[in-house]
Formats: sequence, C-alpha cells, structure tokens
Amino acid sequence: MKLLPVLLALSGLITSTSAALAAEAPLELGFGDFFVQPAGPRGLEPTARLLAARGREVRLVGFMVQREHVQPGRFLLTPRPVAMSEHADGEADDLPAATVTVLLPEAQRGRVVAHQAGPLALSGRLEYGAAEDETGRVSWLRLHLASDALAAQPAAAATAHSH
Repeated sequence: MKLLPVLLALSGLITSTSAALAAEAPLELGFGDFFVQPAGPRGLEPTARLLAARGREVRLVGFMVQREHVQPGRFLLTPRPVAMSEHADGEADDLPAATVTVLLPEAQRGRVVAHQAGPLALSGRLEYGAAEDETGRVSWLRLHLASDALAAQPAAAATAHSH
C-alpha cells in the first residue's frame, strides 16, 4: 500500500511535465489560419487564431520563394511554390497574401540562405502587423527564427556571395 502514494506522485509529475512540454511546443499554424475566408467587402481580415498566435512560437510548413535578388538575413515563405522575377516584374509580384517574411537571428543577418525546393518546416516567433523593410517592401507577417532554426535544414547552407 505504500507504493500507491509514490505511484500517484509520479503520475502527477509525469502529467505536469507533459503539460509543461506541451506549453513550450510551438503552435502548429497553417497558411489557411491567417485570414478569414472568403475575403469580405473590407478585404482580408486576420483570423482569431492568427491574432492569438502573435508573439508566440509557431511552426509553419511552406515553400521558400525563389528570387532573382536574394536578401541577406531573410527570405519569403508561401503556401505554394513561387518564383519571383524582380527584374522583369518589378513591384508586380505574384505573391499570395499569406506570404511570411522569415527573418534570421540577429547574429546571422548577413547570411544568404540558398533557395530550397520542396516544403520547409520552420519554427519561430510570429509577428503580425505592417512593417516596412529597408527596401521599402511592406510585410504583414514575419517569422523570427531561433538561432538554431536552420541547423536542421541541410540545404540551408550559407553562401559567401550575394546575388
């Protein structure tokens, strides 16, 4: 009978540890979770799920945009494969509304991430709201990667040159 209190205590410890791990796990978020569908007369509106995810660690699976002019320290992630021709198209790009600007950690802002075909699973802190970068491009969704976020991506090797 003395074993029962020990088992109950261990059970409580396992339950609280599981709850703590679940609280730390990134929130699974899909591109379809960003905006209310269909778009209404007021245009795109964020979903309650997107607003609740602001500032939280999230996990997104998407496709890296293939660009002519890559920018160090960042790349774009979309729900489907997209190639941009900045030279030919200028500002008339074909990016989906749910495009996420992925920002590398401060220590890696000079790093150029080579394009990777196929889906990428990334985790980081989600930021929502209009923000203009140094090129004048306005983004509404940004994913701030953790310092080790690209370590698991084998093809995400830094290149010494910029395009």
